Amino acid sequence: MSTPYETGLDKNPANHQPLTPLTFLERAAKTFPDQVAIIHGSSRTNYAQFWQRALKLASALAKRGIGKGDTVSVMLSNTPPMLEAHFGVPMVKAVLHSLNTRLDAAVIAFQLDHADAKILIVDREFSGIVAAALELATVKPLVIDFDDPEYGADAPYPKGERIGDLDYEEFVATGDDDFAWSMPDDEWDAIALNYTSGTTGNPKGVVYHHRGAALMAYTNTIHAGMGRNPVYLWTLPMFHCNGWCFPWTLALTAGVHVCLRWVRPRAIYDALADHGVTHLCGAPIVMSALLNAPALEKREFLQTVTFNTAAAPPPESVLAGMADAGFKVTHLYGLTETYGPAVVNEWHDGWDDLDANARAAKKARQGVRYAALESLTVRDPETMEPTPADGTTIGEVMFRGNIVMKGYLNNKAATDEAFAGGWFHSGDLGVMHPDGYIQLKDRSKDIIISGGENISSIEVEDALYKHPAVVSCAVVARPDEKWGETPVAFVELRAGSTVTQEEIIDHCRSLLARFKCPRKIVFTEIPKTSTGKIQKFRLRDLAKEV
Repeated sequence: MSTPYETGLDKNPANHQPLTPLTFLERAAKTFPDQVAIIHGSSRTNYAQFWQRALKLASALAKRGIGKGDTVSVMLSNTPPMLEAHFGVPMVKAVLHSLNTRLDAAVIAFQLDHADAKILIVDREFSGIVAAALELATVKPLVIDFDDPEYGADAPYPKGERIGDLDYEEFVATGDDDFAWSMPDDEWDAIALNYTSGTTGNPKGVVYHHRGAALMAYTNTIHAGMGRNPVYLWTLPMFHCNGWCFPWTLALTAGVHVCLRWVRPRAIYDALADHGVTHLCGAPIVMSALLNAPALEKREFLQTVTFNTAAAPPPESVLAGMADAGFKVTHLYGLTETYGPAVVNEWHDGWDDLDANARAAKKARQGVRYAALESLTVRDPETMEPTPADGTTIGEVMFRGNIVMKGYLNNKAATDEAFAGGWFHSGDLGVMHPDGYIQLKDRSKDIIISGGENISSIEVEDALYKHPAVVSCAVVARPDEKWGETPVAFVELRAGSTVTQEEIIDHCRSLLARFKCPRKIVFTEIPKTSTGKIQKFRLRDLAKEV
């Protein structure tokens, strides 16, 4: 039924434009042309130059026939070309596919074929593995080498051979300075493609749209506490969920990108002290590296630095150490399918006055929805009924909103399964607390069922982290003839610490019901992904042998 508020009040170019993060860089370049945008080693790029290089990259791509729906793949570190690609590629309505730099050749080849890559930009650091992948791939993209002049004499390994048809600088130079870039036809158009970790079977291609990318950029400014002109250190890989959309966020805030090819404590402390870094993101392993760095690698800095982390809640001792060192830790949670973190543990000032145990319980929760996420819930995945908000009834965490992916590329079955019932199914198990904060209890595949009782591996890990000698740990199920499954813990000790299996088990028994405690402790280095996530699928295989 039509109303007076609809009749004759139609969308038109004057009052409706598609949301996109591309306009953020254009605004920054016009408003703050001389503001430093990118610091990379000894080089400095201001916003006028950043915008010009993005335009020239877009123009060069267009001259090669790249247009709407074409995939441009990149195998790049946290360097300026990666930032340029986040704008130049979608300026011609193409889709940016950022490859995880730690992948093996077979997985890279699968992704290139699945994405039908037309152009592949490769940092010479990774030319060896990419060359092997191209031998396996069916597609034959135009390959462009990036030869980083700031590679550094302290590199852990030399640059690989050139494998491309062109050099990146030569390619960009073919572009026009006055290129007329294109807004997306629709904000629903794809802007980026990111692949899941693919720990079982082939990875799935997660498709982002311009609308979600723009909204995440806006929302990051709120939940990461960014004002105008923040200084952001790239410890989080930009290939990971497009760096949680911070490449676009920094354009919105006219901030400074401080590039960091390798995550090393000395380089981080140098950036904090020399460039006045105000924000960074990373896994708890980065916190541990900072806190445990040798004294000679540490430097003092005057500013308080916001550290956003989205893995398991850091132990209380780590949080206290970070606070003493000048960091404010913000705990986030999300998935590749939600453009990165979409949940934040919004901290209440009054919680600082709680006793240590109560405060730790609050910090262990993942939190509430981002401002750009419309709904966050915990539901029974079979009935789709919400679980009681009692902090104990376990259900599946589900999302709904504009910062949820379009779906999985060329995989309708997986897309339909993920969106069953009108919600995105995370696969994470959790509880809803009475105050609306969610808390994860496990991945659905990581819950341990022992003698008919559910054991949350996260709960056991929380107990292990309370032991002063434990720096990292993971708990998985081990098959057991009597109980079906029992928990086994893999534990990485703090440097210089010694402790026995019996002491660790006794520690757990002081905090947990006896049936929840690990039956076996394996002291070893914990395998992690390039983004710091623990690879439990590898530990599950090892658990069968111990």
